[in-house]
Amino acid sequence: MGYAKTALLMAAMTALFMGLGYFLGGTGGALIALVIAAGMNVMTWWNSDRMVLKMHNAQLVTRGDRYGLTAMVEELSRNAGLPTPATYIINQPQPNAFATGRNPQNAAVAVTTGLMQSLSREELAGVVAHELAHIRNHDTLIMTMTATFAGAITMLANFGMFFGGRREGGAGIIGTLAMMFLAPMAAMLVQMAISRTREYAADKAGAEICGNPMWLATALERIAEGAAQIDNTTAERNPATAHMFIINPLHGGARDNLFATHPATENRIAALRQLAGPTATRPQRALKPRPQPTRKRDAGPWG
Repeated sequence: MGYAKTALLMAAMTALFMGLGYFLGGTGGALIALVIAAGMNVMTWWNSDRMVLKMHNAQLVTRGDRYGLTAMVEELSRNAGLPTPATYIINQPQPNAFATGRNPQNAAVAVTTGLMQSLSREELAGVVAHELAHIRNHDTLIMTMTATFAGAITMLANFGMFFGGRREGGAGIIGTLAMMFLAPMAAMLVQMAISRTREYAADKAGAEICGNPMWLATALERIAEGAAQIDNTTAERNPATAHMFIINPLHGGARDNLFATHPATENRIAALRQLAGPTATRPQRALKPRPQPTRKRDAGPWG
């Protein structure tokens, strides 16, 4: 059902984009919109992972690192039946993580220093498994495409503001103004709906990959608490990447509504608890985060 809903939402995004092109230029406008969308998606398909990683100043972690992060990613990748993605660390105190890449063969997992310092090893494994689930489900490509469509729709709506629709007269002006505001909003809603659908699917698959739904459940709780208290200035400057993170890095509403990029954390935790069964217990934090070496302030665990 999740894939069917995602396909329908992607079709809605495509139809909205083509409809806006038709509104602005008739059949020719629709064809031009299609060509623009294809060109933007090809560029994004090839460069999205590098663009996002550079945007967040992610640093590559080499194999055999002293904290065992790459070894964890390798082990969980085998569990998921995936090639091992590149592993990155982001010097960011807010606990969070995301995955990116056009396919499983060209993918990356990025975690923040705040995540490494605030979670136990089991909880960290749950987060990494969640991100690997996104890669296995090709969610990284889907979300890149929806973000591209949303940007293109906004761009076309701005064109409509300056050049007007293909209709003339008062109705055309009213229609253009309505489209200018409604089309980007509709695109944003579809993008958010796709993101929320894929998060639930990745939670379920991630729990299967790591072997314990409660590892991810407690991790989500701790990440949500940290994200609510600690700013992620890079994400605030680039809100279009917010849907990629395991928990919304922006300080927005917590309810599971149309304008949320992620499902409500309590709903995700409840679903994971149900998956774990009635005898599930909250994991004890027997394994503490790895001790951090003495380092300069804000240097991160890899400094």
